[in-house]
Amino acid sequence: MAIVALLAASAGPAADGANPLEEKIEKLAAQVAAQQRQIDELRRLLQATVPRPSGIPVVKESPVAPEEGKKTPPAPLRFEIGAASITPFGFMDLTAVYRSRTGGSGIGTNFAGIPFANTIPGQLSEFRFSAQNSRVGMRVDTWVRGARVLGYFETDFLGLSPGNAAVSSNSNSLRMRLYWLDVRKGRYEILGGQSWSLLTPNRQGLSPLPENIFNTYDIDVNYQAGLVWARNPGLRFIYHAAPRLAIGVALESAEQYAGGSAGAGVITLPSALSAAYASQLNRGASTFSVPNQRPDVIVKIAYDGRPANRRLHAELAGISRGFHFHNPVTRRSYTRQGGGGSVNLNLELVKNLVLVTNNYYSSGGGRWIFGQGPDLIIRGDGSPSLVHAASTVSGVEYRPSPNLTLYAYYGGAYFQKNAAIDPATGKRIGYGYADSPDTHNRAIQEPTLGFVNTFWRDPRWGALEFMGQYSYLMRNPWATAPGRPSSAALNMVFLNLRYLLPGMPPRTDDR
Repeated sequence: MAIVALLAASAGPAADGANPLEEKIEKLAAQVAAQQRQIDELRRLLQATVPRPSGIPVVKESPVAPEEGKKTPPAPLRFEIGAASITPFGFMDLTAVYRSRTGGSGIGTNFAGIPFANTIPGQLSEFRFSAQNSRVGMRVDTWVRGARVLGYFETDFLGLSPGNAAVSSNSNSLRMRLYWLDVRKGRYEILGGQSWSLLTPNRQGLSPLPENIFNTYDIDVNYQAGLVWARNPGLRFIYHAAPRLAIGVALESAEQYAGGSAGAGVITLPSALSAAYASQLNRGASTFSVPNQRPDVIVKIAYDGRPANRRLHAELAGISRGFHFHNPVTRRSYTRQGGGGSVNLNLELVKNLVLVTNNYYSSGGGRWIFGQGPDLIIRGDGSPSLVHAASTVSGVEYRPSPNLTLYAYYGGAYFQKNAAIDPATGKRIGYGYADSPDTHNRAIQEPTLGFVNTFWRDPRWGALEFMGQYSYLMRNPWATAPGRPSSAALNMVFLNLRYLLPGMPPRTDDR
């Protein structure tokens, strides 16, 4: 400062009494002090981002102290490693289910296996609590050479359980729901792994993300009778022809299905070929031994628009299937080609009131209606004959307020009869013939009403929801035994309390 004073004195006073050199020096000193503060802040920031010995970075702290009396709000649950952003997600469910007749299937309903009123299960109701539908997963977002890369992993606890699990420990098994990688660059997109099938209806575009899939708002973990869906391993290619138009082609895991899943009845095989064809068909067993001819090929086109400023999602889909069998008695092999298609629509009729309708028809595609009916039958000579099947899930969804959603659906599935003659016995075989088992269903129907109420939601803290569902479920077999009712029905009530973990992935256009 002595030097500053000396320089100021030697400069002499200005005309107005101010010393210009002293003013310049004071400004310079202020700039140096400001730069020093910036250096200190950068040093603190650098120290906050130094990785721990384990390689996991320390959470970054703000280099600027918050204002007195105010706390810095926590960020959404997300962290970064290198150029990748990792977002854990999931929710914790407590589900209660009541059925007026005992289905014996836990919180997932076997739509095709409703017990008749004159049976023991048909005379007893059931009630159950469960946390099995709780989910855990994560998504990874990054950019690689101009391509958006998204990895997705999701699990729940609805896997196989030990026989005594419900007695004491309730040790439900973790299972893989979704596990896929999606890469998009420009108008082109490719996905590989286990995802919601491309044939499953969408709410938006051809996105594989669960929030863009239409699987209803139902609490039932098997969703709605008549819904076309699967979670399949496969490979998918998508071309985004325009911002609102997408075209996709998928190769997905196939399965020659003869019934037996979700309570469905198994087809009756020719007596001489029963053992030989049992290994060529999936009859509801949890195995991977069926000799499928080729992948199922699915093509889908989706359009998203806003006519009259109302949301619209419309899509057309088609599926091609292949079947093949070998008769060891005659040493002949047979092949058949099957297929089907769907027309799906989501249209906002008035503000926050959406009409949904999803409609499917197939020849040899019963497996895709949640396995509620078979793909085909086997004739007496060992040749396959395809079963025609159709389904719908239609209804309305209404959001009167940001925290409340009301919904009403009608779901239905129809399976055509297909019969042949067993040459060894002269009896009828196949599906739905005159004296067929009462598990060979002609129609399955389910009207449903429900609500989802959100108590609060914040990406930093998560969300708390309360949900309710009522359904009336009916099935009509092609034939029933003497003295047995011609149909079966039950009432179901679901209640669910859900806490969603906090988290917010980055926007897909973030680089």
